[in-house]
Amino acid sequence: MTTPATRLTGSADHDVLIIGGGPAGLSAALNLGRSLARVLVIDADRPRNAATLRSHGFLTRDGVPPQELRRLAREELTTYPNVEVRTRMRVTALRATATGFAAEIGRRDSEETVTAGAVLLANGLRETLPAVPNLRGYYGMSLFSCAACDAWELQGRRLALIGETSDLADRARLIGRWTESLTVFTHGADVVTATEEAELAAAGIAVQRHPIVELVGDRGRLEAIRLADGTLVELDGGFVRPEWESTLSFLDGIAPTLDEAGHLITDRSGRTDFRGLYAAGDAAAPGPQQLIVAAGAGARVAAVIVHDAIGVATAH
Repeated sequence: MTTPATRLTGSADHDVLIIGGGPAGLSAALNLGRSLARVLVIDADRPRNAATLRSHGFLTRDGVPPQELRRLAREELTTYPNVEVRTRMRVTALRATATGFAAEIGRRDSEETVTAGAVLLANGLRETLPAVPNLRGYYGMSLFSCAACDAWELQGRRLALIGETSDLADRARLIGRWTESLTVFTHGADVVTATEEAELAAAGIAVQRHPIVELVGDRGRLEAIRLADGTLVELDGGFVRPEWESTLSFLDGIAPTLDEAGHLITDRSGRTDFRGLYAAGDAAAPGPQQLIVAAGAGARVAAVIVHDAIGVATAH
C-alpha cells in the first residue's frame, strides 16, 4: 500500500524544489521522498564531471561512470510517487513569494511556473579550465582535477599539475603524496612565489613557468607537454587546477550571502541566510569535491528541511 505524500509547506505545488540532479540533489530527493515530502528535481543534465569515464571513492560504487551513478539514482527514485525528476530542464528564474518560492522552468526559456515551500540549491559549480591548447582532449582520461578521486590510478607515474591559481603550490604538495615525479606548469602565470618554488624543489617537485604551446599524446593519453621555449617534458598524466564559480544568475531578488570567491555561505546544516533556501554539494562553500561527500550533504540537508518545516529541533 502506497502512503500518500504529506503536505509540509502550505499550498505550494511542491514541498521542496531541488535545483540540480547530481549526487547531492538526488540523495536529498531520496531522503525527502522517504519523509513523505512532495519533491520536484529540476536537472539541466550537464554535469561538471561529464568528461570523467570513472568516478572513485563512492562506497560500493568505486569506479562507476558518473552518468551511470546518476541513472541508477533516478531509477531508484521512480519507486517514490511523491518525487518527480525532470531532466534537461533548467530554472530560468527563482523568486520569493509570501508562502515560499516560485520558479520559472523550461528547456531554454520559461515554459511554466512551479511553486515550492523550500528550495535546495544543488546545481554545483561552473568550471573553467586553464586556456591551454587541446587540454580538453585529455581531460577526464589522463588529466583530472580531483587528486582524492583519481590519484590512486596515477600513483608512481610522471605527473603534471597545470594551473594558474594562487594555491597551485599547495595542490602540488598534495599530489606529491602519490608520485616522486611531479612537474608544476604555471602556463606563464605568476602564481608560484620564489619561496614556494624553493620549497617544492626541496620536495623534488619541479616548476615550469613558460606558457604551454601543446599537449602531446594519443587518444586522450598524455605523453608530454611542449613549452614556448621549446622544452618537451615527458609525462604519463596529471592534474589540472580549474577555476570554479557559482551559477546563481537565476536568483531573482534573492540575495543569500556569498563568500569572497562567490560561493554560497551556509551553516553546518546547509541553511543559507535566506529563509527557506538551502544548499548542498559543490553549490555550498567548497570542501572536498567528491561524489560521496556531496551525496552525504544532500542526505543531511534533506533531514534539516523536514525538521525545519515541522518546527522541531534537530541535532544537525
